[in-house]
Amino acid sequence: MTFDPETLRYNAAGLIPAIAQEAETGEVLMMAWMNAEAVARTLETGRVTYWSRSRAAFWVKGETSGHVQDLVEMRVDCDRDCLLLLIRQEGPACHTNRRSCFYHAVRDGDEVEIMAPLA
Repeated sequence: MTFDPETLRYNAAGLIPAIAQEAETGEVLMMAWMNAEAVARTLETGRVTYWSRSRAAFWVKGETSGHVQDLVEMRVDCDRDCLLLLIRQEGPACHTNRRSCFYHAVRDGDEVEIMAPLA
């Protein structure tokens, strides 16, 4: 069966959440949004392309920073309303220069920073 990005269930803004996970380690790196065109571009080029809500423009991860995400595999969840992107990440995934955007943990009711920015 050929995959068609239009068969995904997008929200009212035409977007679908996409979780980026390091293919080798399983580490969850970030979550961002994609529209049908970003999904198609990602599959076509192998470079992960998101939709930037703040800029209202396509965002090829690493285009300016050099911290690219190469797609290994795209997975669709059971409801077709969320994507899991298995990727190879070069450098930090987070705009704060951390490996992952998930660098705060809630432990015993306190929010704790668990990851420092990369040097």
